[in-house]
Amino acid sequence: MAETTEAPLWNENEPAKVESWRLHVLIEAGYPVHLAERIAGSEVDLHDAVELVTRGCDPTTAAEILL
Repeated sequence: MAETTEAPLWNENEPAKVESWRLHVLIEAGYPVHLAERIAGSEVDLHDAVELVTRGCDPTTAAEILL
């Protein structure tokens, strides 16, 4: 009988991939890298973070509001 292995549904690298993707989105929205890194690694809603800057909020002020 052949042994089968199943791929895990949640890879150990998934959180890092998600944080990297969040970082990319935040930088594209206009956040400087140091603020984008803090927000990307937090529980802040990404859509809220992007929307604040898109609507004209300064990224530093947006980060203060969100964090």
